[in-house]
Amino acid sequence: MTESPSPTLAWIRLGVVAGLASCLVYPILVFLPVSGVMAAVLAAAWGPLLGTASMGLGRLLQVHRRSVAVQLAVALNITAGALVTSMLLVQLAVRARVHGGEVPPELIAVWLGLDVAWDVYVGLGTGLFALAMLHHPRFGATFGIAGVLIAAVLLALNLGTFPIPPADAGLFDAGPLVGLWYLAVSVQAWRSLGWAKTSLTAAASSRESIT
Repeated sequence: MTESPSPTLAWIRLGVVAGLASCLVYPILVFLPVSGVMAAVLAAAWGPLLGTASMGLGRLLQVHRRSVAVQLAVALNITAGALVTSMLLVQLAVRARVHGGEVPPELIAVWLGLDVAWDVYVGLGTGLFALAMLHHPRFGATFGIAGVLIAAVLLALNLGTFPIPPADAGLFDAGPLVGLWYLAVSVQAWRSLGWAKTSLTAAASSRESIT
């Protein structure tokens, strides 16, 4: 049974809002000195926002063509969202318990492992989304090739230096590149709302004429 245009458009719109919001939460958590309840709220929100954004992006991409790659990308990114929220909340809880003192290396290793796990899942999800964009009329090779390359760099750096973070190993953190790519994708998804509505309406009309 094919879903009607209205729920699909609602998912796409919700995904755009969640995508833009997640791209705002990321730099706040990484670059601004937030702490306490505000840090916990942002950490708790980031994962669900990423999952919701991925659901909406998946619906948008499948307006053009359904694919296993898109469905797998959505599942991987939802898992990535759960992992990043787990990592951040563990990190915040540990730092709160030591009250500004030195964190034992064993506990640091816990969130470093979760950090790499999140990078693996979001890297794979990003790569699959990018592959699905290569021949999409609203994204194309620009988004597709850039996404594949960024995902490959993210995976190579994090797995190649494991368990040491790439930045601490004398390389660089590819996370901001991933964030910028998703920001561009979210903006393009917003610009594609009219195309999605027209395409879904045309598809619904075609099904009605056949029946």
